[in-house]
Amino acid sequence: MSHTINPYVSVDCVLLGFDDQQLNVLVVRQCSTGGAESTGSFKLPGSLIYMDESLDEAARRVLYELTGLSQVPMIQFRAFGGADRLENPDDAVWLKRFHNLEHNIERIVTIAYTALLRINRKVKLKEGFEAHWVPVSQLPKLAFDHNELVEAAVESVRDAAMLDTTMLFSLLPRKFTATQLRTVMETVTGVGYDFKNFHKKIAQMPYVVPLDEKEDGVSHRAARYYTFRRGKRK
Repeated sequence: MSHTINPYVSVDCVLLGFDDQQLNVLVVRQCSTGGAESTGSFKLPGSLIYMDESLDEAARRVLYELTGLSQVPMIQFRAFGGADRLENPDDAVWLKRFHNLEHNIERIVTIAYTALLRINRKVKLKEGFEAHWVPVSQLPKLAFDHNELVEAAVESVRDAAMLDTTMLFSLLPRKFTATQLRTVMETVTGVGYDFKNFHKKIAQMPYVVPLDEKEDGVSHRAARYYTFRRGKRK
């Protein structure tokens, strides 16, 4: 079934993944029509939308087509419509060729979606897709204004985490140590926490429950495990 493309509106997916140490972003290579060839540039998973689909439908479709990932709980966080989004002529040429457009596009508005995920076996990238997790701190120059999109997504997630810390527990295993919790909080919020006083902070979190279990088979002093439970401690 063929679809009519809207040449002026696109969606871009900024997937931020925590790998137990740092924050990463999912990028794909700029491929030629049909995906037979790739350029050297990376971009976010994104594309023009179809006339007969909603923005949410387009975001889910594009993510699946370019990465093979599905059922990712993305949220729409911002629109980008700067007049200089296509100032790089290589991006404009790629866009025209990839979508087989008859005319050059001088301006395009993109609706950005983001998600914060824990990179584990449940979020495994499938073979056959040129999708890669890249540390945010090591991100190369991306196509279009996608570096700006990543920066805005990190800021959006950071603000949300500062308002609701509980959203960060989806990035941790079911049982976690104080060090693991401190690492994820520092990584996502950008705020440093004093190691010696961090246990006091945990004690102020009614949804963090200490367990009668400790690490096993470690060379250092075994740390206590905690778990996340909604509601107050009993």
